[in-house]
Amino acid sequence: MKIENKMPINTQIELMDRADSENVALSKLLFQSGYTYDSLRYIDEPEIDDEYMRPIETLDAIQKNNDGIPAVSFFSGAGGLDVGFSYAGFNNIVSIEFNEVFCNTLRKNDPGKLVIGPPQYSGDISKRREIADILLKEGITIPFDGVFHGGPPCQSFSVAANQRFNKGGDNFKRTGFDDEEKGTLIFDYIWFIKEFKPLAFLIENVEGIADFDKSGRIQSSLDDLQSLGYKITKPQIINAAYYGVPQKRMRWIVVGTRGEKPILLPKPSDKATPCGSVFTRQTEGVSNHITREHTAESIRRYMQLEYGGRDKLGRVDRLDPRFPSKTVIAGGTKGGGRSHLHPFSPRTLSVRECARLQTFPDSYVFTGANARQFTQVGNAVPPLLAYKLALAIKEAIK
Repeated sequence: MKIENKMPINTQIELMDRADSENVALSKLLFQSGYTYDSLRYIDEPEIDDEYMRPIETLDAIQKNNDGIPAVSFFSGAGGLDVGFSYAGFNNIVSIEFNEVFCNTLRKNDPGKLVIGPPQYSGDISKRREIADILLKEGITIPFDGVFHGGPPCQSFSVAANQRFNKGGDNFKRTGFDDEEKGTLIFDYIWFIKEFKPLAFLIENVEGIADFDKSGRIQSSLDDLQSLGYKITKPQIINAAYYGVPQKRMRWIVVGTRGEKPILLPKPSDKATPCGSVFTRQTEGVSNHITREHTAESIRRYMQLEYGGRDKLGRVDRLDPRFPSKTVIAGGTKGGGRSHLHPFSPRTLSVRECARLQTFPDSYVFTGANARQFTQVGNAVPPLLAYKLALAIKEAIK
């Protein structure tokens, strides 16, 4: 496929030279000349075979089911699991989230759902009795004839969250269960499963969590759940790119049910999902699509990159449309995520483009400052992956 609507490379260089010599913003010169950052081009623009640019599976094209199976979401974040489960036919009646910015996004997209989180509630799962009493007050019964799903915070187990540190160095932060704030929240979540005995549950985390269970602490907790009558899948690590998500994202998954049927999790496809078609979709009029106004200096560096190349100064990578995107990164809780470079225009991605790599439907809106929107998107479970896991759970319990 050939990318059209690009300015001549000579014109691009002239505009960047003017920006430098006249000390004027490149964004201003582009506007005055009738161009945008999407008009810019890379020096290396090899033609891409159509097979990598075919439309891929999206939730936008899926008809929502309406089975009404109740679900409670723990560590809800911006709602990745909530969205996937809702498309599969579950009714997310409660979401529990600690971060107020994330809570605002949850309420924006589903005003009728109870969000247990700031400013009215703490949303702190470690305050077990406090949260349990709220759930009981809201009609969550014991046993609960529905599903619990959640992904406990993963920073203390994540390699990506600590990638600037060397594993053998003193500053490496993968503290695992020793992280007093986040390291043991998975066991708080399992406590809620034991307490409320939902019909089924899903636990999701980063693949790095397996490195910290050498003593079998997680497995011991899962054994306790089995003694309560749950059929539980063996913890497994999956790559979302083989489940229709146009992004390499490794996740650790455990599912348990009290139903009679065996749990048959979705099987991976033979090929990973390329990200190319994500960047041919219309962006006009969609929410959360604000692109950064880069300087001429940055564009000069970016435009030299080949597919998959890295700008070492900005630590951003040009995506290769023939392969899944590199993992969309959340960044720190007080800052924003770090996006990748568009494969066809030498600029960083917008929040909406990152959300599409994560398979959020375009109708889903992220609130808060732009930097915090990146954090929300990068923290999420890909909704399309959640949808497929939710269908497998529904099949096992119906």
